[in-house]
Amino acid sequence: FPMAATDPQVLALAAQITESREQDIPLLLLKLKGILSSPSLGSEESNKIKQDLYDYGLTQYCLLVLKQDHSQLHGAWATAAQLAEILSHCCVGLEVKEDPEEFYRKFLPSVIDSLLVLGKRLQARFIRAIKDKEKQDFLQWFQIVTDAICWLFGGHIQLAARVLQNDRFLQMLITDDVETAVIMMSVLHNILRINSSVLLQVEEETLHSVLDELVYKLFSTTNPAVGSAATKLLLFMAKSCKQLVQLFTARYKGLKELLCEQWTGKGFDRDVNQLLDLLYLEQSSGKGKMQKQHEAACLIQAAWRGFQTRKRLKKLPQAVVTLQRSFRAKREQELQHLTKQKEDEALKLQMQLQRQRATRLFHERQLALLEVVHASKMNKYMQEMEEKSALTIQRFWRGYRARKIFHQQKQSLKEYKAAVIIQRAACKFLEKRRRRRPLSPWKEPKGLTDEQRLALQQKVDDYIKLHPASQMSEERSKELHMQAQAKLAQFLLRNRLDQRAAQRREALLAQVNTDVELLMNAPGLAETTEKDFGAFMSRSIPVAIKARQAHNTMLKYTRWPWWKKLGDEFMEDDVIPDDAINTELETLFIGGRK
Repeated sequence: FPMAATDPQVLALAAQITESREQDIPLLLLKLKGILSSPSLGSEESNKIKQDLYDYGLTQYCLLVLKQDHSQLHGAWATAAQLAEILSHCCVGLEVKEDPEEFYRKFLPSVIDSLLVLGKRLQARFIRAIKDKEKQDFLQWFQIVTDAICWLFGGHIQLAARVLQNDRFLQMLITDDVETAVIMMSVLHNILRINSSVLLQVEEETLHSVLDELVYKLFSTTNPAVGSAATKLLLFMAKSCKQLVQLFTARYKGLKELLCEQWTGKGFDRDVNQLLDLLYLEQSSGKGKMQKQHEAACLIQAAWRGFQTRKRLKKLPQAVVTLQRSFRAKREQELQHLTKQKEDEALKLQMQLQRQRATRLFHERQLALLEVVHASKMNKYMQEMEEKSALTIQRFWRGYRARKIFHQQKQSLKEYKAAVIIQRAACKFLEKRRRRRPLSPWKEPKGLTDEQRLALQQKVDDYIKLHPASQMSEERSKELHMQAQAKLAQFLLRNRLDQRAAQRREALLAQVNTDVELLMNAPGLAETTEKDFGAFMSRSIPVAIKARQAHNTMLKYTRWPWWKKLGDEFMEDDVIPDDAINTELETLFIGGRK
């Protein structure tokens, strides 16, 4: 710490910051504004206080706070803007005697970079803000930060070139927002006013970027404030450096026509005329060529405006239709809302009337009951009515609960049926694949060893000894054989006769069914034709009709959608389920079978 006398306010603030928490330091640093703006201080005393603030590290504290996340500070952006103003005032007028290299080469460039970063963030917040109050606040804080930047490079002229070459400055200048664009052009005007030769000190790319943005603003906007600020900047550049006039005429050949047509009569004609005089003076030798270019530009502009007008006229019917559609939809929505309100009110009124009517009928029944029922039977009657009422309430409650449970289980039942269908299809698929699986090759059983063969032979001999076979003579065996042959011949003869009788019965039943169906479908006697007689006289016509019906049924089955044949897709290709065509083929008689 320095040994000279130090301002007590600075000492107290430094001690307080040392003992405070980190989140409370930004609010304490705001007290520097009151210390610096004390009316009792002269210029020498003010510089002495700034020197003390730098020596005690309070100025460096302000820079460190500005490098933090501004949204996390107490007071957020307002605190950051005030700290930026305080930091710029602390740096202007400060003459560091000990280690000036550190101050001028590192500290001041770091300060200007931090202020530009803060300004860029405030500009972005202002552009994204929606509410008017937020936009006003962010614009005010942005103005404070830009004023601090101007104040800083006004006190240290060497910072003007660093500001102009900083990418953040070019990003803030290249904006379509009117308010912030005017403020940034005023900052650029202050830079040129303080150091007019700074444009020749920066890189050519930076100079071209600044000039391109100014000319673009003249071309892309019709706002008088933006046009006036851009025109004054170009005029000031042209007056301060003759080399820039040559750059204007060579790089921006349509600048004079743009100024004449778009910015004449906007309230700053004096600046426009002066800039035009300088430009025309630079190119006084090429009037004929400029006239041709002017006429060509007018022709291109006329064609372009005509194209834009025709394009808008083409889009006008579509826009009108869209507007009408949205209007009708909104009106329909409002009408539906009003209709729903009226229906709700009518329903409430109807419910109220029904409630009043039911109450009145209840009281009338009670009065009639007192007149009809004897007093001694009143208790019994009331008990019966209570039981009936309880049963009615219970019945309605059970019905409501059953319906509620059914609706709850409806989805689970649907899922269960779907699972059953899927499982059935999967089982059929697995069964089909199992049937198609080739048989495993035959594996011969392992042969018996000599010991196993002897043991098995010993068991067979023991069994034969324990169970000797009964002896039968050859005559008895032949007699049994002849009896078996006679019974087999009788069985075969009887079976053949039964099969013929069954075939005859089936043929007669099928013929009877066909005749019954023909009689049921036959027309009346008055409408009978010769073709109808042929159907009864010939036996082949009904068979052909039924065959055609069976064929149509098979075609219908093959044309069914996939979801009707979900369970049949894993069946053999030549197999058709009988249930699908039984209703159509029950009475078909083909070859003596039903």
